[in-house]
Amino acid sequence: MSGNPSFEGKYENEKKGDAEVYVIQAETRDIFTDDSLDPVYQAKARILNDALQEIGMGKYQWFLFVVAGFGWLSDNLWPIVTGLILDPVVNEFNVQGAWLKLAQNIGLLVGAAFWGVASDVWGRRWAFNLTLLITGVFAIAAGGSLNYVALCSLTAVWSVGVGGNLPVDSAVFLEFVPASHQYLLTVLSIWWAFGQLLGSLVAWPLLSDYSCAGPPEPCPRSSNRGWRYFLFAMGGLMMLLWILRFFVFQLYESPKYLMGRGRDEEAVEVVHKVAAYNGKTSRLTVEQLKQVEKLGRSTSSEKEVKMDTSAAAAVKRKLAIFDGSHVKPLFATRKMAYSTSILIVLWALIGLAFPLYNSFVTYYLQTRGADFGDSSVYITYRNQVILSVIGVPGALMAGYFVELPFLGRRGTLSIFTILTGVFILASTTARTSDALLGWNCGYSFTSNVMYGVLYALSPELFPTKDRGTGNAIVATANRIFGVMAPIIALYANLMTSVPIWVAGAIFLVAGLIALLLPFEPRGRASL
Repeated sequence: MSGNPSFEGKYENEKKGDAEVYVIQAETRDIFTDDSLDPVYQAKARILNDALQEIGMGKYQWFLFVVAGFGWLSDNLWPIVTGLILDPVVNEFNVQGAWLKLAQNIGLLVGAAFWGVASDVWGRRWAFNLTLLITGVFAIAAGGSLNYVALCSLTAVWSVGVGGNLPVDSAVFLEFVPASHQYLLTVLSIWWAFGQLLGSLVAWPLLSDYSCAGPPEPCPRSSNRGWRYFLFAMGGLMMLLWILRFFVFQLYESPKYLMGRGRDEEAVEVVHKVAAYNGKTSRLTVEQLKQVEKLGRSTSSEKEVKMDTSAAAAVKRKLAIFDGSHVKPLFATRKMAYSTSILIVLWALIGLAFPLYNSFVTYYLQTRGADFGDSSVYITYRNQVILSVIGVPGALMAGYFVELPFLGRRGTLSIFTILTGVFILASTTARTSDALLGWNCGYSFTSNVMYGVLYALSPELFPTKDRGTGNAIVATANRIFGVMAPIIALYANLMTSVPIWVAGAIFLVAGLIALLLPFEPRGRASL
């Protein structure tokens, strides 16, 4: 990939008494600073980074690319699922569909907060596997819901599992991939596009053939089983993906997690296992990690520098990201405060616009389809499949655009966010079914590029020591505004194009705001 700097680590011999120790000197570059709130952890993390770079990108990381991609697939699949079943559920239970979306978004918010902490207490491996299991079990249970309250409750619980996918899976992937291939975090969004495509393909036959006609005709459960079959199918898929993760692919515990818990020997062992899996060897030793603590103690004139490795300390480090001493550096200078504020606004606006559009676009397509004379459920889901197919190349192109010198991350995000809003607004002018489908194909492509860039850009724009704080803040803003989308829908007329106009306008504003970002991280590495 063009534009990537050199990430080659180097080994230098140092005499420590009678022993000759190889100390890895990190040469990765951070955008802002090299200091850390925990200098021992930071130094050890650099050593592990360089050890993984020495191993390089091999079979283990490519298999991890696949199984980590399941999390991206799930993250986009389930919002699509609730959007697709919304109409038949409303027809059967005669309720307001926005409550279903509200339950989902609350679950996503709780899941994002809970699993981030859980991965530091129980380890990345358990969190990595449990999220898919919880999603699958409760989605299957939701298919048997006897009433709307039960369905909303189970939706909230399965969404707790879904909400943990990206926070945990992205951490796992980045903690195993060499720095030279960090751009693959952007390319992982192709799985996000596959999630939408898969949901649409399965929904097409099930919901078009096994759904009732809706008002004014009655809609009993016996003639409206499609959405239940759909939940059984998607829940079963999650169980299959969980089996592949848990039983087929052997995920090693993250070396950085093990190191952070004081288990240096196990961390080194994992690095050697990954190297062996890739057919290579690693020169990393436990002594290299221990040497960091020795050097820390010897260079400290006032107090011993030692890392707290207890579970309580792991939780404290996670929760402390919102402490004032961690937040203030994000606003320490005028330029840094400007950058951080813009990122928060971007995540919040997109967090509102995206679910507002995707949750209720089915209603809009059906009402406009009636105007065009093709209001059948079959046509609706056929078009949904076409839109999903168009999104796949968008996710791939994101990884290419962000490395172009004249675009970079900032330019790509701005252009494709604006285009996303333009296509949404333009779709309201369609006077034929083909025109409406064409505008929405444009939206599908540009929105997948946009999200692929957004997920990779944000962590790069925060300094090393405050990156966790920044990521948590923007993710929280995104989820909170995601909860607002169905609340707004409760008071909106969903049978009009108003929600579509609102969503398109928000994307347009967000794209213009993205142009104001003061930093361009292309060609830099994150620690």
